[in-house]
Parts: sequence; C-alpha cells; structure tokens
Amino acid sequence: MIHVIAIITAKPGMRGAILEAFHANMPAVHAEQGCIEYGPAADAERIGTFQTKFGPETFVVIEKWETADALKAHAASPHMAAYGAKTREMIASRIIHVLAPA
Repeated sequence: MIHVIAIITAKPGMRGAILEAFHANMPAVHAEQGCIEYGPAADAERIGTFQTKFGPETFVVIEKWETADALKAHAASPHMAAYGAKTREMIASRIIHVLAPA
C-alpha cells in the first residue's frame, strides 16, 4: 500500500474555491482502480494545546493507494490534469509526501 499526504495551501481567500473543485473531482478519483482512500481534511477545532495547526488557508489530502502504479496512473489521469489546471492559480504551495508502511 502507498500512502500520500498532500499539504495544500491556498492563496488568501481561495481555500473554499479549491475545496469546491476538489469535491467535484472526488467521484472520478474514487472510481480509479487502486484507490482506497482520497479526501481532504482541515484543522479540527477545540482539540487542545498539543495540536499544531496548519492554518486557515491550508488543507491536507489523505490518500491510500493499492500500489505505486495505481498512484502513478492517478497522477497522470485526465481528470487530475483538469483539476490542476482549474486550481493552479489559486494555490500558494503544494507539498506532497509519498509514504510506504514502515
């Protein structure tokens, strides 16, 4: 299994628009062969002082894929290219961590 943690930081005021496009693209991603999990998450509220927040413009995409090849096919898919083109100018930074079970 391959895990992906993608940290997406929007330009000021753009997180909602990116998430709207993200949610619209989710059914196509969930239909991909090898997709186990794919969804956005943002800072939880009222957790306590031990939490390190990402901040109001950031969300994290949590992904699980059956194989590295499934992840590679996802990255090359037409719907991801369309999503990238639609959101490119709204994103301040994107950090992607690809992980294997330890």
